[in-house]
Amino acid sequence: MPSYHAEVSHALGQAEAVERLKTKFLDLLGEKYKETVKDVQGTWAENVLSFAFKSLGLSFKGTLEVGPTTAKINGSLPFAAIAFKGKIEQTIKHELAQALK
Repeated sequence: MPSYHAEVSHALGQAEAVERLKTKFLDLLGEKYKETVKDVQGTWAENVLSFAFKSLGLSFKGTLEVGPTTAKINGSLPFAAIAFKGKIEQTIKHELAQALK
């Protein structure tokens, strides 16, 4: 299965970045993209979020790892979404950057 990746630098420190993302990231997906994103789920284990959601009938899974200076998302991409890989990565990167401002 193809994959996607996005990485954003931050200057918040790991603890602050995790707190911001815990309160913003999944809620933002569910609210801002409510027309296309459904069944958003996520579980935090220290500084790593394992998440899943559906969009346009396709299932997406991934992890968000928050480090001292970066936040990285890696996930699997359904074959039917390969044509949108660049847009998906760009959107995720933008939303991560906004949440870490």
